[in-house]
Amino acid sequence: MDMTIVPQVLREAHGPHALPPLPYAIDGLAPVISARTLGFHRERHHQGYVDALNHGVAGTPYADMPLERILAATVNRVDLQRVFSNAAQVWNHNFYWHSLRPHGGGDPPQALKPLIEFCFGSMEGLRSAIAAAAADRVGSGWIWLVLEAGQLKVVGTGNTERPGAGQRPLLVIDVWEHAYYLDYQNRRAEHVAAVTAKLLNWGFAADNLR
Repeated sequence: MDMTIVPQVLREAHGPHALPPLPYAIDGLAPVISARTLGFHRERHHQGYVDALNHGVAGTPYADMPLERILAATVNRVDLQRVFSNAAQVWNHNFYWHSLRPHGGGDPPQALKPLIEFCFGSMEGLRSAIAAAAADRVGSGWIWLVLEAGQLKVVGTGNTERPGAGQRPLLVIDVWEHAYYLDYQNRRAEHVAAVTAKLLNWGFAADNLR
């Protein structure tokens, strides 16, 4: 990912890395995402990545670097793959929590809606593109809405990967099993459809266009 276009919400992260507060209550996304799922996801998985990252960078030149600098310095480094993977998961999860909001979904703001309609035909076209990308994603990963060369695209990435260079992330949906399994078991498509319709934070996406 081109680190010159990191969204503002993530530009202030400095080490030692800590689990950031949620932008809503632990039960704020229920019933689409239950408090139980959100608690396990954040306090077990996200916290685990933070702890592993802090452990991996301790005593190294990366210990006091902001998160985005760690990512830029360790990408494609075989000897630092574990550091990069944990840093990427911390970044992705930080971004993910802000991609959702209670009583979300609905119509995006005017700063974003015309571009969605131009690129996907309609909001329904965008929802269909998200559903297709989630269906195509085999195994763990992420579904992103990105801006690339002035156009909106829906892209999927596997495991800890993030959008590529020149792709500005606007929103993301986590499709790792731990994001939905307690509520939906193996029904990933149902989870993604519910998140898309009821939780996506279009205001956050519009802010990331800037």
